This record gives sequence, C-alpha cells and structure tokens, in this order.
Amino acid sequence: MSTGSGDPSATPKVVRTVVHVTHPDRDTFFHATAVSSEFLKANQKYVGVKCTQCQTRLDKPLKCAKCKSVWYCSKECQKKNWSKHKPTCHEDERSSGLLKLVQMIIINPVILGYLKLGVTFVCGLLDDPRIGFDTPFMARVEIAIEPSDILDFAGLYFNDRTTGEKLQGMVQLNAITAWNHSMQTPLTPKRLSMWHEARARLNAEGFAKDPVGLIEFFGRSPTYDIGNSMTAEFHIPAMMLAVARGGKPFEYVSAITGALIKQPLSAVASLERVNLHIRADRQNQLGLRTEMTEQDKEAIRAAGRNEDAHPSRILKEKMRRERLYAEFV
Repeated sequence: MSTGSGDPSATPKVVRTVVHVTHPDRDTFFHATAVSSEFLKANQKYVGVKCTQCQTRLDKPLKCAKCKSVWYCSKECQKKNWSKHKPTCHEDERSSGLLKLVQMIIINPVILGYLKLGVTFVCGLLDDPRIGFDTPFMARVEIAIEPSDILDFAGLYFNDRTTGEKLQGMVQLNAITAWNHSMQTPLTPKRLSMWHEARARLNAEGFAKDPVGLIEFFGRSPTYDIGNSMTAEFHIPAMMLAVARGGKPFEYVSAITGALIKQPLSAVASLERVNLHIRADRQNQLGLRTEMTEQDKEAIRAAGRNEDAHPSRILKEKMRRERLYAEFV
C-alpha cells in the first residue's frame, strides 16, 4: 500500500502490513510434546567440553574471552593453542557464546530427533550403507537468533526505526549442510580422531548397527563468512533410519483455514519443525530464548538489505522455504 502527499514529485511512502495468525491449540500441542524444564536441567551436566589443546575433559573450563567458543584447562594450554586458534577467533557479544544454547539443543530429545531426521537426509545415510560405519559424516548446523515476536522480526528486516532496543530472541536453525567422505577437503585430524573414538565406543556399547558421525553447530558473523563453532559426536539410532525410510509426512492444521496440511518428510521439513517447536515455547521452558545482541539484529537487517554475505543468503533461503515468512518474500 502506498500513500502520497499530493505532490507528484514526492517519493511515495510504502506501508507494510504483516498479518500473523497463531493456531488456538498451539500451546496445548507444545505442552503435550515438549520436554520439561526439570528434565533439561537434570541433564545439562552430561554435556561437557574438552580442553582444546590437550583434550582433557573439563569440569570448570576456561573459555576464550573473545569468541567464547573454545575452552582450556589452564592458561598454559591456551598459550600453546593460540597460534592455531587465532585465525578463527572472532568476537561474540553473547556472554556464554554458543555453549549454553548448544547444550540445550543436544539434551532435548524432541529437537534432537527432528535434527537426526534432517541429517539422515542431508548426509545421504539412506543412500550409502558405508557412511557412519566405514567412513565418517559431518553435518554443519547454522544457528541464528531471531526475535521471539515475528512482528519484531519484521521491524528489523524492514529497518523500522521504532523497533525496540531490547528484544527477546530465540534460537533458530537456519540450515543443515553436509561434509562427507567424497568431498576433497578431509576432516581435521582432531575431528577424525573424535569420530574414531565415538565409533569404537558405540560398537563396544552394542550400537554397531547405528551410524555415527559428527555435528558442528556454527554461528556466523552478520556480515562475513566467519564465525564460531562447536563440534560433537552424533549417534543416529537405526530406528531413526527406519522412520526416514518410511517417509510418513508431517501434518499441520492451518491457523487460517483449519485445513490439514501434509508436508513430505525431508531435511527442510525437519528444520521447520524444530523452528516452530522453539517458537511455540513462550515461557522459555526449553532454555533456548535469550536477549538479542546487536550482531543478531544486524544479521536480520542485512538480509532485509539483500546483502550478499553468507548469513544473509542463508536467512533468505530459510524465509523462502518456511511458510511463516511468506508475507516477507
């Protein structure tokens, strides 16, 4: 819609109206499927980190003050590792970096289940029976923080100056991409060692028929193809492969028409399911809401300006494939 001042030479002012409808049963469905905050708190202790230099498991890690995404057992190990870490060390405005948010994803069986389905498709586990057994796979998950209120997202995307300074944000998974054994760039020795150790341990624990790989959670700078990451082992039960092979679609009920919508099972559908589940958590039961930083806000503004940096492209792709953003694109 455009409004003018009567002066034919005046530039018309474009007024954008964003309409957002929430299904009345969304809260009921969320509480019926979501993991309790008590369960998540009890299991946080099982997700730890290792010293980046000597690989000692850490009870009280010392983190890099700049990127907050690597950890050390001592200042001596930090000094020894600095020459390797320096090229990839980038500022992160969030006090805990990625660690706390990734912990809450990894210990959440609902989110992890959808994520394992997505990785199964992206990494081709149904196509090559050697992957995860004879050869490793690794999935990279792009993490971003968006406003928990879609109208605040619209304000940032369209650079509305009235958007509040302090915004509640939530984790969103913007993309899954795959590294696999056929790619030219090999896994680093550290990651390859991590995979071999995980594969051997799970074989010994009776999971020799389940594929095992790695997963990297990656948070990028809003304007450059750089960022901070965390890597963990990724065990996919054989039962999850059976679900993927079955191909039963996800089902939604339209908040506007009430019609049943069936979405074919895929990596895209799995990611959208995760993002909608997190969005429905209005009370932060899942521990995946956090105050937005200026870096988070700028990533959305940059996408609205159609900038060509990787984070902007990834966000625009997410907006094109998820129905929630249909009015924006």
